[in-house]
Amino acid sequence: MTFDKFLALSQTAMELGLINSLTVLSLFLSYSMLNVCDLSTDGCFTLGAAAGALVAIAGQPWLSLPAAMLAGALSGLVTALLQTRMGIQSLLAGIVVNTALYSVNMALTGNKATLSMNKVPTVFSMARDALKSTPFSSVSTLLVALFFVLLVGAFLCLFLKTRLGLAVRATGSNADMVRSSSINPAFTTTVGLCISNSFTALSGCLMAQQQKSFDINMGSGMVTVALASLLIGGVFFGKHRPIPLRVLGVVLGAFLFRLVYALALRLDMPAFMLKAVSSIIVILAISGPYLHSQLPVMRQHMRAARERRRDGC
Repeated sequence: MTFDKFLALSQTAMELGLINSLTVLSLFLSYSMLNVCDLSTDGCFTLGAAAGALVAIAGQPWLSLPAAMLAGALSGLVTALLQTRMGIQSLLAGIVVNTALYSVNMALTGNKATLSMNKVPTVFSMARDALKSTPFSSVSTLLVALFFVLLVGAFLCLFLKTRLGLAVRATGSNADMVRSSSINPAFTTTVGLCISNSFTALSGCLMAQQQKSFDINMGSGMVTVALASLLIGGVFFGKHRPIPLRVLGVVLGAFLFRLVYALALRLDMPAFMLKAVSSIIVILAISGPYLHSQLPVMRQHMRAARERRRDGC
């Protein structure tokens, strides 16, 4: 692979990584801060793509972004109500909502599994036209994705320092303590899930507009991708670091995951193997710290085995 091809590959991975990092930031809020494993991510991502595509096709590409975020917030509200008002465990609530969202997405698109936006203005095409005569025309997609990541990242950093944001973090750490402090954990859980799902839907909306198409299965496996990126980001900046550094680590993790994904495609790996690649990355990211802690023990066992063999000889 030549250096120019590697740069082009890196730019594509960065564009997709930045768009996907919005979903990773969603899991950062729900999983890392709120301590809720929301498995409705796949369906919510597709919901944002469907809502955004429909509004963009109607001729309002900028309005598609808040429309997608509102749809995602409603999805988060339903998930939160199932958990807090109906006593359903978070894992099961996410699975139920994710299953139902398939039907909702199909209903939104008029029972169409795909929507084409080839002749539809998008936020990316509008930015490309605006930067046509500037040196930034070749990186317009990257700049748009970076703008939204900076916006969402700044919002998260500021929100998590507010009283409500601190209450959300405290709910994830110890819900009983929050309840004893006259704060309703059901309310903080609902707020956290609504915000996090709106980020997921925004990510899906941007992905659909960047690819200029919608597919009913485009969110399949997104929770695995986001979880892997989140865990990779935790390698750079762990949970004891300040929030801005952790947000930066999340974005770096999303980029590195997409870069590995792109390199796998460059190696002519069959498309059906990409899910396995995602799973392997998740396994390595989760087991990496444990395996690293076991290295001294493994070295000691190997040293003892060599000494036994030497004494036996």
